[in-house]
Amino acid sequence: MNKSAMGDLLAQLGSVLASVMFVWAIIQQYFPYNIRNFFDKYSQRFLTLFYPYIQITFNEFTGERFKRSEAYSAIETYLGTTSSMQAKRFKADIIKNNTQPLALSMDDHEEVADEFNGVKVYWASGKNILKSQSFSFYPNTDEKRYYKLTFHKRHRELIFGPYLNHVLKEGREIKVKNRLRKLYTNNGSQWSHVVFEHPASFQTLAMDPVKKQEIVDDLTTFSNAEEFYNRIGRAWKRGYLLYGPPGTGKSTMIAAMANFLCYDIYDLELTAVKDNTELRRLLIETSSKSIIVIEDIDCSMDLTGQRKKEKEEPEESDPAKKPVKPPESESKASKVTLSGLLNFVDGLWSACGGDRLIVFTTNHVEKLDPALIRRGRMDKHIELSYCGFEAFRVLARNYLYLETHDLFEKIRELLEEIEMTPADVAENLMPKTSPADAEGCLRSLIEALEKMKEEKMKEEEERRKKESAETAAVENGEIKGEKPVENGTNGSI
Repeated sequence: MNKSAMGDLLAQLGSVLASVMFVWAIIQQYFPYNIRNFFDKYSQRFLTLFYPYIQITFNEFTGERFKRSEAYSAIETYLGTTSSMQAKRFKADIIKNNTQPLALSMDDHEEVADEFNGVKVYWASGKNILKSQSFSFYPNTDEKRYYKLTFHKRHRELIFGPYLNHVLKEGREIKVKNRLRKLYTNNGSQWSHVVFEHPASFQTLAMDPVKKQEIVDDLTTFSNAEEFYNRIGRAWKRGYLLYGPPGTGKSTMIAAMANFLCYDIYDLELTAVKDNTELRRLLIETSSKSIIVIEDIDCSMDLTGQRKKEKEEPEESDPAKKPVKPPESESKASKVTLSGLLNFVDGLWSACGGDRLIVFTTNHVEKLDPALIRRGRMDKHIELSYCGFEAFRVLARNYLYLETHDLFEKIRELLEEIEMTPADVAENLMPKTSPADAEGCLRSLIEALEKMKEEKMKEEEERRKKESAETAAVENGEIKGEKPVENGTNGSI
C-alpha cells in the first residue's frame, strides 16, 4: 500500500470518527434521557466484545454524600505508598491526629500500576464535575472523586477476592499505624480523650529479657490471629493480669504494649460507672485495636473476699450480684456488680468488636475473686516483681548509656539480697548533674542498697529478739495478756 492510499484511508477513518462524535454530541444534548440511556447501555455492550479489561469504580462518598466511603479512604492510604514511586503529580494535605501530618496522594487523572501475585493492575484517580442547575453569579460545582481499578478479565477471581481484600486490609493497617494514638477516660457513660504520647517501649522496659520476649511474642501472635479466633469460635480478645508491688512498672508495661501494637488505650474508672448497663454502654463505644485498662482493680470495687462473704452471709444466694458498698451516699454509689464485670470481660457483650486487650492491674492479686482472674478471662498472668540485675542493666543503658562498669558486680550481689523496685533503682540512676556522672549515680545506688540491707538486718535482729523473748515467756508461763488459772472455787491461784 502506497502513501497515497494510506493517506486516503486515514482521512476516511478520521471522517467517520468525527461523524460518530458529532452524532453522539447531538444525542447527549437534545435526545430525551430514556433514549440517551438506551444508547449508553448498548454501546457499552458493543465495546465489551472487543475490550478485554474490567473496570471497578470506588466513589469517595456513598449514599447521599453524608459519609465518606471507608473503601475509598483505605484505597487512598494504600496507594499513597505506591503512587509516591510512580506518579508525577501529587496532592498534599495536612491531616490531624496523624504521625505524618503531611499526606501525599496522587493528583486527579493520574495512573499508577500495582502488582499482586504476578498480576499487574492499574489504578487511576479522577473526578466528575457536576455544575449547579440554578443561575448564580457564583456558580457552585459538585466534585465527585473516585478511584478506578482496571485489570484483565482473565484475573477476575483473583482481583475480586484476594487482591481487593489485600488492598483494604493494608490500607487500614497503614492508617492505624500512622494515626496518633489516643488515651481515653470515662466520665460516667461518656468517653473523652487526649493524644497518647507516652514514650515507653519494650526496648526501654526494665524487666527480665526472657519474660519480655515472651510477652512480645504473645502480643504479636494475638494481633495476627483473627482467622484463628474465628475458626475456634471465640471473640478476638485477650486478657492480661499485671500484678506486683507498687513501682514495678505495671503502667509502663501497658504503655509499651499500646506503642508496640499501635493501639488506643481506654482507662476505665469503675467508681465513676453508675451500674452494669452503663458499663455495657462504655464497652460498646470502644473501638477495635484498643486496650481496655482497669488499674488497681482491687481498689476500684468490692471484689475481694466474695467467697468468704458467701459463708458469713448465707442469706445472700449469689454474692456476685451484691452491689458495691456506697462510699458516701446511696445516690452517688456505683452499683456495678461482680457479675456485671464478668459479663464485661467475657460475656456476650464482650464480643462486640474485636482485636482488643483487657488489662487488669493490682498490687494484691491474692485479694481478687478467683472467678475474675481465671484463665479465659485473664488469659495471661504477668508478675512484675522487684528489680533484678538484667532489669538494672536496661536502666543503666537507658539513663547512663552504660553497657558495663566495674561496679556492676557489686550491684548484682546487692540486688540478689535486697528487694528494690525498678522505680527506686531508676531514681538513684537519674543524673543529678550535667554532664551526667555515671559512676556517681552507680555509687548512689550502691549506698541506697547498702542502707536498705542494714535496715533489713536490724529488722531481722529485732524480730529474732522478739521471738526469743516470746519463747522465754512461754517457757516461764509469763505470756503477756494470759489470765491466771483459778484453783478451786475460792478464787485462789
